[in-house]
This record gives sequence, structure tokens and C-alpha cells, in this order.
Amino acid sequence: MGGPALLRSRSVRLPPSIRDATEVAAQRGQAVVYLVEETNGNAAALAAFAVADVIRPESREAIEALHQEKIEVVMLTGDSRAVAQAVAADLQIDQVFAEVLPDQKAGKITELKSSGKRVAMVGDGVNDAPALLTADVGIAIGAGTNVAVEAGDIVLVRNDPRDVSRIIRLSRATYRKMIQNLWWAAGYNIIAIPLAAGVLAGQGIVLSPAVGAVLMSLSTVIVAINAQLLRRARL
Repeated sequence: MGGPALLRSRSVRLPPSIRDATEVAAQRGQAVVYLVEETNGNAAALAAFAVADVIRPESREAIEALHQEKIEVVMLTGDSRAVAQAVAADLQIDQVFAEVLPDQKAGKITELKSSGKRVAMVGDGVNDAPALLTADVGIAIGAGTNVAVEAGDIVLVRNDPRDVSRIIRLSRATYRKMIQNLWWAAGYNIIAIPLAAGVLAGQGIVLSPAVGAVLMSLSTVIVAINAQLLRRARL
């Protein structure tokens, strides 16, 4: 049993009844799994099973949130191109790689990176592990396999795709805090050290050691408080 890749590898020609059923399933956005029997080197399709994945409401919200963050969404799937395009059109996914074999996922990530994109890969299966390692950032679903979890740079504890946009917003908020705190710390040193060294002593401005110590402690407190404000970030 297998999908379109099985038919190609065994050079199977579908009988008219199964071919018609496949076209109807594709129009409905359903994946098709074929039952193939091989005897004496000749393979024939005996049946086709239409399988439909229900699109989770949170998936739609997750893609909308990523688009709001100006992030392009790409889908990697082993399903047929017709099914993949139907799902992509429904969810407004930007780019689709369909009929991708498990060992080809990492190559697709490399292809995206070679075009100048920074790629974050989200996956939960054993076959996703190489792609998670190849991506700039691997995001593993905590409810997935242990191999995927080990390969991911980030592990989502919940099985909720909306958390992908949340960690992006959290990382951006964290980076902003780092820059702010760097300027707070650097600003003290840029101003206080020259004053303590007597650069403006001729104008009667001298920073005493006691005042310098107070300002140093104050800058540390400001940086700590500013970092704590990260808890208020709306994700």
C-alpha cells in the first residue's frame, strides 16, 4: 500500500474505475492510498482508499498569525499535488512542495536556504529529524517522536501550531530587551567613566567615587527591571 510514489516506482497503470475515483478524491482535497498487488514482476492496482484530513481551526489561526509577522509559510507533504494544493488554497499557504518523500525533506529545506531565505522547520515525526537539523531553526512538536524532539532546537510542549508565532514574538521581544539593556549598560560606561577620569574637571565637573558606585548600582537595577518587563509581553 502506498501513494503516488508507489505507483511510479512499480510502473502501475490505474484502471479507469480507480483513476476516476482518484480524480474525484483529488477534487475534494482527499489523499488517496492505493492497494497494489505484484505477481511475477507485474504490479496492478486493486483498490484506492480516499483519506481526508480535517483541518484544525488553530492551524488556520497559526498561518494568519505568521502572515501578520510577515513570514512566508511553506508546506512539505507526501500527499498528491492536487490534495496539497487544495489544502494550501484553503489555508492560504504561500508555497507547497507535494509528493515529497521522507528522505527529500532535508533537500527541500536546503533549496529554500540556498534561495536566501532563513528557514524554520516544524515537524514531529522520525522522517522530519534530518530536515529539523538542516533548517536554521528546528521546531519540534513535544507530542511527536523522541527523534524529532532531540533534533529540534526548540520544543513546543503543547500540540498547538499557534505556538510557532508565539515563540517568534517572544524571541523578537527578547532581542529588543537585549538591545535596550545593552544601551543602558553601555550608556553608563560611556558617560560615567570619562567623568570619573576627570575629562571635564576643567569645567568643575568631577564624578566622585561614591556617586559613581551609586550610578553603577542604579544601572544594574534598571537593566534587571527592564528584563523583568519581558513577562508582560503579549504573545
